[in-house]
Amino acid sequence: MNLLSIHQLSKAYGPKVLFKKISFGLNYGDKVALVAKNGSGKSTLFKILKGKEIADEGEVVFRKDISVAFLDQDITFDENQSIADLLQNADNKYVKCIKQYDEALKAAEHDHGGEVAQKLDNALLQMNDLNAWEYENEANEILSRLEISDTQQIIKTLSGGQKKRVALALVLINKPDLVIMDEPTNHLDVEMIEWLEHYLQSSALSLLLVTHDRYFLDEVCNSIIELDSGELVEYKGDFENYLIKKAEREQIKNAEIDKARNLYRRELEWVRKMPKARGTKAKARVDAFYDVEEKAKQKRIDKKIELSVKMERLGSKIVELHKITKAFGNKVILNPFTYTFVHGEKIGIVGKNGAGKSTLLNIIQGLLTPDSGKVQVGDTVSFGYYSQGGIQLNEDKRLIEVVKDIAEFIPLANGTSLSASQLLTRFNFPPDVQYSYVSKLSGGEKRRLYLLTVLVKNPNFLILDEPTNDLDIVTLQTLEEFLDEFKGCVVIVSHDRYFMDRLVDHLFAFEGNGEIKDFPGHYTDYREWKQSQKAAPQQSRQETEVVVTKPEVKEEVKPAGNAGKKLSYKTQRELEELEKEIPQLEAKKAELEAKLSSGLTDYAIIQELTAQLQQLTHTLDDKSMRWLEIQEMMV
Repeated sequence: MNLLSIHQLSKAYGPKVLFKKISFGLNYGDKVALVAKNGSGKSTLFKILKGKEIADEGEVVFRKDISVAFLDQDITFDENQSIADLLQNADNKYVKCIKQYDEALKAAEHDHGGEVAQKLDNALLQMNDLNAWEYENEANEILSRLEISDTQQIIKTLSGGQKKRVALALVLINKPDLVIMDEPTNHLDVEMIEWLEHYLQSSALSLLLVTHDRYFLDEVCNSIIELDSGELVEYKGDFENYLIKKAEREQIKNAEIDKARNLYRRELEWVRKMPKARGTKAKARVDAFYDVEEKAKQKRIDKKIELSVKMERLGSKIVELHKITKAFGNKVILNPFTYTFVHGEKIGIVGKNGAGKSTLLNIIQGLLTPDSGKVQVGDTVSFGYYSQGGIQLNEDKRLIEVVKDIAEFIPLANGTSLSASQLLTRFNFPPDVQYSYVSKLSGGEKRRLYLLTVLVKNPNFLILDEPTNDLDIVTLQTLEEFLDEFKGCVVIVSHDRYFMDRLVDHLFAFEGNGEIKDFPGHYTDYREWKQSQKAAPQQSRQETEVVVTKPEVKEEVKPAGNAGKKLSYKTQRELEELEKEIPQLEAKKAELEAKLSSGLTDYAIIQELTAQLQQLTHTLDDKSMRWLEIQEMMV
């Protein structure tokens, strides 16, 4: 059953074409993710679907007998209403049914006539058909999962994140046939996101959503549509399949462009010699020439952002936290917490909203003073802080002015430098956009500009507070690659599980009452450990730091074929990594030895390969010795 049809839809603002003659449809049960670069038109498309914008051409058709709900980035409520008011006045069939039943019941108390009795019977039948008796229980369950406990709160007293959760709760409680969502996981903690995944998976509702959360996308959606260069392309399957098929499509398209350019050069010469050709065949060839010209003048698909800014040298002393504490009134944020940061580490911070994650970040930077304890920062440390608050700039400034306020020329990691304009171009802000005002950018484009302003200051200690919110997937992938190669320290607060698993070495887990546990592993490791702890008998733990031996789940830490001593969780993880790395290093060593034995005559190349082989051999020896040490622990 078709719920939504979009046919030949086009929209442009002046010379900027957002999309041209795009078409797609949603059927009952479809759960589709819309992927697009920031500024490519996805928000405009959602506004057209909602009726807030008018398309230049084409049509949008919703099935007449369905209910449709929208979850926007910008939430608009009557600020003077309470949450309870919004729930009681919700425009859905369940609330209407309950009201009709209540009215019929009251009428029957005063009038026992046949017509009144018939209305009550009809209302009762409808209550049973809809199972509206469970409406209040289901609504309370959703509110509870989204941590909305006080429904008497007035909307204007809520934070932006709380308003977003209230809006999400109303959408789910209304049980529409079709939901159109824009970044539904923003402002949700991980437990809420995982609950929402399960809810949407098991629900019969159909879904069109924009999300940067790749785990969420894979769990919820069965297909992906991409808005790219004004065209709409559909990909069936998960995110990995989308990446594979997209790469194949781009490769084919680039090959077609190259072919068209070669043909265009030949045909251009013929057209110049035959300007007055009037024959049928000649005219057809001229018509075909213009088609080839249009294709030949397309830009090759190469939109990757290049992040290669220079990092200032980091000294031996970085940041040391000595028994720091912090509380706000009766709420304890940090119990005595001690940690010394080391070169190159990437730490993720996880915990419920309001647990104190941002407070710790501010203390590290000296923006907030701890109640007790000491924070020591090395002389060479240069912080780069990407905050949840986003870019704090004059909206009337032009993009080029924003960057020039920092520097006219920006040094790169390879020793060269870029002008402000060149750097903006690398960040997917082409020259025709650079003199636009900040106020004209989309929300995601502002976040990308903000990221640029953080990185061009050459920090060596990056602090990223929810960096993935509102960034498109292309920017996220590039940011991940940059951070993976970044030699300084990185501290990340994020609810994006894919992002955390991809990057962090270990976690600071805020577990309530000011307790922070240093967990050795990625986010998924931590969640699995937490689940195993819930399932196993609870044991008394006195230490502030995590020492995970997990005797209650022996099969997870027991080395295959070894009945000796059990390893700690951290050491077991190290062993697993070594058993992956050592064969890779051996293969690389064999490859280098083969190159050196192949009869090379270029001394410079031989010297470089020899140096690589020496370094690789040293690394391989170290890792092999560590592997033997761990083996001895198990004897």
